[in-house]
Amino acid sequence: MHRRDLIPIGELATRTGVAVSAIRFYEAKGLIAALRTSGGQRRFLRADIRRVSFILIAQQLGLSLEEIAAELARLPAGRNPNAADWTRISTGLRARIDAQIVALARTRELLDNCIGCGCLSLKNCGLYNRADKAAQRGAGPRYLLGDRAMEIAEVG
Repeated sequence: MHRRDLIPIGELATRTGVAVSAIRFYEAKGLIAALRTSGGQRRFLRADIRRVSFILIAQQLGLSLEEIAAELARLPAGRNPNAADWTRISTGLRARIDAQIVALARTRELLDNCIGCGCLSLKNCGLYNRADKAAQRGAGPRYLLGDRAMEIAEVG
């Protein structure tokens, strides 16, 4: 490895738009690894620019740091994710994103009505969820969790 392949933490921060403290945090979490100079200063591989960028993108897509660490750990010898890795990761994310879309669509459909939690309007809830039949299915916003008004009406 040549010296020009190593960059100080400040340059990594500048190149990725991430605060130095965040880079130290990622290092502490094992997402990136610094090499140390004889004086103890952190030096990162130039390739870590791509690795930090991957972390940022994965976070924006909703992956937790633990999930990101697990994905990075699957790579051989600390290699940065490549196109094939990203295809595998993004394919796994599709089901999660699809579930979020379904939940958001359900929320949008119910937005103008009581969602079964009793907090929006007692007057509407009395009409839409008479005698709080949704509660018979369990705690929480039953309609938002996927129960439908007709299914709940049949329970009561």
